[in-house]
Amino acid sequence: MVVSVRSWVANEGGKHLVLMLWLGANSWLFTETFLFYYTGKQYHYLYKMLGLGLCISRASASALNLNCSLVLVPMCRSLLTFVRGTRTVSSRKTRRLLDKSKTFHVACGVAICILSVVHVSAHLVNVINFSESYSDEFPALNLARYRGEDPKLIILTTIPGVTGVLLVLILFLMFLSSSHCVRVSHYEIFWYTHNLFIVFYVILMVHMVGGALKYQTNIEAHPPGCLEPNRTSTERQSEELQQGRCREEAHFQPHCPQTWLWVSGPLCLYCAERFFRYIRSSDPVTIVTVIRHPCDVIELRMLKKNFAARPGQYVVLNCPGVSSFENHPFTLTTCPTENKETFGIHLRVVGDWTDRFTQLLLPQPRLGLEILPMMQQRRYPKLYVDGPFGSPSEDVFNYDVSFCVAGGIGVTPFACVLHALLDGWTGFRLQRLYFVWVCRELQSFFWFAELLCALHHKLWKENRPDYLNLKLYVSQPENLQRMSEERYRPLASRLLVGRPRWKHLFDEIGRSNKNKRVGVFCCGPKGISRTLHKLCNSARFPGTTFEFNKESFS
Repeated sequence: MVVSVRSWVANEGGKHLVLMLWLGANSWLFTETFLFYYTGKQYHYLYKMLGLGLCISRASASALNLNCSLVLVPMCRSLLTFVRGTRTVSSRKTRRLLDKSKTFHVACGVAICILSVVHVSAHLVNVINFSESYSDEFPALNLARYRGEDPKLIILTTIPGVTGVLLVLILFLMFLSSSHCVRVSHYEIFWYTHNLFIVFYVILMVHMVGGALKYQTNIEAHPPGCLEPNRTSTERQSEELQQGRCREEAHFQPHCPQTWLWVSGPLCLYCAERFFRYIRSSDPVTIVTVIRHPCDVIELRMLKKNFAARPGQYVVLNCPGVSSFENHPFTLTTCPTENKETFGIHLRVVGDWTDRFTQLLLPQPRLGLEILPMMQQRRYPKLYVDGPFGSPSEDVFNYDVSFCVAGGIGVTPFACVLHALLDGWTGFRLQRLYFVWVCRELQSFFWFAELLCALHHKLWKENRPDYLNLKLYVSQPENLQRMSEERYRPLASRLLVGRPRWKHLFDEIGRSNKNKRVGVFCCGPKGISRTLHKLCNSARFPGTTFEFNKESFS
């Protein structure tokens, strides 16, 4: 598939620019630190003892400091949401870059793991050299207590060694639990191990305490390699290249810890963000309605004082009855309006947390119990809501033409958009909306069938039938007659069996919207996302630019 330069720049240009700047900063910092320790006179004697291990360990440490500070910034969700909502500060290009915050977080995490391997390997070489190259001439420079000391003993009896082992252990646990298979099957493991970052940063800031590496402080009085007065004539002859005599013995001083200078700012920002979110979510919400939909989907309507949100945003739920420490993101399917203060989500029962949460919301009736009066109010579990937070779907209204693609329960971000259109929201650019919803089972369409029908009738009454171009695809053609009921007739004519022909759809949209920028929004399986991403970058549609936006929770 031929790639269009214009489309590639629109979709990948900003992301790759940030990537190159980030790689450039890492490379520059690594090289600058390496050369500083390789050529620095104050490290002459230490370099003679440790060799390139000194330069590599310090260079990787500098790059680690940079990434350990940057990795926290993308997780400041409230700050990013504020920037997204500030139109004077945030352009559409800026918002699309902010949507890649999770990707940048992952990139920094991977860099931390790679640089940690380099850093640890270099320090293992350093520890061996400390033991084998013990300096009798400069005892203050040694980390080992005597020549030939066991390197394992040096590691386990020094502060940098013990803290280094703990940091590697924590990082290893966080790295393993971040894999896709663990996050999908055991999300709670990922959640708990990732919260070890607090311990990680505390240990990181004391890692340099103990003075493992020392630099010379009196270079002028003792130039590196100068002749000492107590040298024998034989030693002096063997150092013909040395110049000048030492006025005093070399003095060495441990490095002052500098990691805190790198991470204290982002860490304080993140802690302030978490404190703000804790205060904001401290009051439990009132659960108004719980509805069970087909295909194990639960609709939850809630009420919270002073809660405001925009279509496309998401919230994070915490239910102490299930787990006090687990938080799970869910897209809003309805937002509060002037006439309706409630907001809602749809969640699919997949995994332990959603299963236990559903059992608390809709407990199974037990036989033999006394039947309660019908007017008695059901008692719902205590629930806390944090948010709302920004997502790519917010920009659906900021294009003249938008193309929304949903796969299964991935329809939730666009359900809120459809609700906004039904409720008569104004003040947006959107002139035409293409909406494709792909499901495996026909019953899934009934989650929002009434919403789609109501919006269809509203647009017909307003003489705008072409405003919404709707296509529904079902892959398992069973019980199709259920959609032929009178109230679902608008959907029956738009129901297709099989999978979408994506190239045909893009061709149709491209021909109808020449010389326009079309926002493509996807929330669904990776297969659909990859296909749409490739088509958005292709050169099939001269004059039309498709800007790809993928829904991804951070």
